[in-house]
Amino acid sequence: MTVMSDVPERRALEALGHALPRPRAILVISAHWETQDAIHLTAADSPRTIHDFRGFPDELYAIHYGAPGSAWLVDRVAALLDADRVVRDESYGFDHGSWGVVRPMFPDADVPLVEMSIDRGLTFAEHLALGTALAPLREEGVLLIGSGNIVHNLAMWRETAGTRPKWAVEFGQRIVEAIIADDREALSGFSRYDRSAALAVNEAEHYIPLLYAVGARLPGDEIAIFNDTLDGALSMTSVLIGDVAIVPVVA
Repeated sequence: MTVMSDVPERRALEALGHALPRPRAILVISAHWETQDAIHLTAADSPRTIHDFRGFPDELYAIHYGAPGSAWLVDRVAALLDADRVVRDESYGFDHGSWGVVRPMFPDADVPLVEMSIDRGLTFAEHLALGTALAPLREEGVLLIGSGNIVHNLAMWRETAGTRPKWAVEFGQRIVEAIIADDREALSGFSRYDRSAALAVNEAEHYIPLLYAVGARLPGDEIAIFNDTLDGALSMTSVLIGDVAIVPVVA
């Protein structure tokens, strides 16, 4: 609902879009596109808008985000990640993990956009390594976005909505501290006895995109945390890696 609601989280994304240098293209690693044993990239010239949710207002289903694709970016990502493990997918489009985040920042849909899937056959450490492999894109004018949630447990959301569960607060704070310290072991290695991680990371698809952003961190990058809100078992905590001077302060 953030994409159509007048809330601080949306206003912060809108302000960030105005503050960011205009990117040559955008690459989104989305929690909502899971594949197995291969990395898929949207390869159509004009990928379709996917409404991958149900039970929401009609206005959400009417949203169309018509950003163009980018053959150049697809080829570049394939070269950086090993072309043999990349599938150029012309049937998939932009799910709400991409347009839900990008639309507030770039509402005119005039920046080329490519969505990348999460290969569930990989370990957390391997996702981090792929993020590192993608880092050169940042110096080629590409905005990298890892779209997910640090705390995401929909099974527990209804019973916890409007509260701040101790386990969710603890996990969120711990992860933010690890991001700032660039402690990649703390971000990718969780004990089987780590109850907070088990509840927050859950099935992991919403946590994994963070690993790409952290993996693409360059020497000298600073970290800024914004939209640091928690509603029960769902957090909106956002991280900017790079030039933190542009982070918006929105009430």
